[in-house]
Amino acid sequence: MMRKLLAAAGVMLALAAFPAVAGDQDFTLKNQTGYTIEQVYVAASKSNDWEEDVMGDDVLKTGASVDITFDAAENVCRFDIRVVYDDKEEAIWSNLDLCAISAVTVRYNRSTGATSAVTE
Repeated sequence: MMRKLLAAAGVMLALAAFPAVAGDQDFTLKNQTGYTIEQVYVAASKSNDWEEDVMGDDVLKTGASVDITFDAAENVCRFDIRVVYDDKEEAIWSNLDLCAISAVTVRYNRSTGATSAVTE
């Protein structure tokens, strides 16, 4: 019994020596488009499935921000992000390194009609 307790304590100490990496892909989404974002999808870049809307029933008004948290494999950093606006237009950004990005600011340029994403 004592040997099992010591082994379990050793495993716990070994795990404590390494920082947790779960959630490294989480980020803050900032909406500077002038439009309400109704849906946000995040998928691994090599995936063929957008999965579910991470906003659920919530929306992201222009000028607001939201922390996007989701479960992802520890060794996956490259993701695609898709946003759908209240007018059903959408924008997609591919191959973003969410392990190195803490925030994504989405902007819309009315004069050019271009939507962009600036990362931090």
